[in-house]
Amino acid sequence: MSKVQVGLVQMSCTANKAENLQKAIEKVREAAAKGAQIVCLQELFTSLYFCDVEDYDNFQLAEPIPGPSTDSLSAVAKELGVVIIASLFEKRTQGIYHNTTAVLDADGSYLGKYRKMHIPDDPAYYEKFYFTPGDLGYKVFKTKFATIGILICWDQWYPEAARITALMGAEILFYPTAIGWATSQDAATNTEQYNAWQTIQRSHAVANGVHVVSVNRVGLEQNGAMQFWGGSFISNPFGSLLYLASHDKEEVHVQELDLTKTDRYRTHWPFLRDRRIDSYSPIVKRYIDED
Repeated sequence: MSKVQVGLVQMSCTANKAENLQKAIEKVREAAAKGAQIVCLQELFTSLYFCDVEDYDNFQLAEPIPGPSTDSLSAVAKELGVVIIASLFEKRTQGIYHNTTAVLDADGSYLGKYRKMHIPDDPAYYEKFYFTPGDLGYKVFKTKFATIGILICWDQWYPEAARITALMGAEILFYPTAIGWATSQDAATNTEQYNAWQTIQRSHAVANGVHVVSVNRVGLEQNGAMQFWGGSFISNPFGSLLYLASHDKEEVHVQELDLTKTDRYRTHWPFLRDRRIDSYSPIVKRYIDED
């Protein structure tokens, strides 16, 4: 399809997993009613962002994929005829957990999953305590409406991840996200951090000539210590914003994307044509030290 209606759901979460899932389903319905064909939910939408602490009890939030949440969302996808991108806490087996996104096609079928490759470990983002790095590699999913690539939150800072996924044929890059400001920070720091976050993702759109859809959560969490900054957005293949959400409100937005724009931008700005793939082997080194 040359044009596709993409929906994003920016919402706040509570400690009640069932309530969060039901809320997400209601917002998927709202997006579908607005014409959405593909709906992306934010990172780990069935819970609060629990990685603010290292607490073994939080492993109880995990579930298999496919599993209960994907079963519920699959029924909704089939009923509404929409693709659903769902970021979940995956229990792979005893003692192995992943930060994983499942993709459900418009007929309700489970197309597969992507496991987050880059795992952060920062104050209030202790993800290495919970998540094993992804081992499925980068993935694309051929849905009814478009071939899509999924990357998750910390992945968004790495141009290599976006490039590889685009080279695999992704027409749209989706980034389910959970990122926010410490409420102790000053406004200038907050602005700089958000601008960097948005800029790096828009640069992936430019470098690869694809649309980028970034979906973040909102709301105060961590007992008021973290303000998730929302600011979800959609970029065209040359980095121009097609939509920008607020920093503090729940929002459901549907945007038409013209996938033929990729060919136009890649033809006029032929970054992929001019890649010197014969010169890139040093990129696989951790750091290029002097001999």
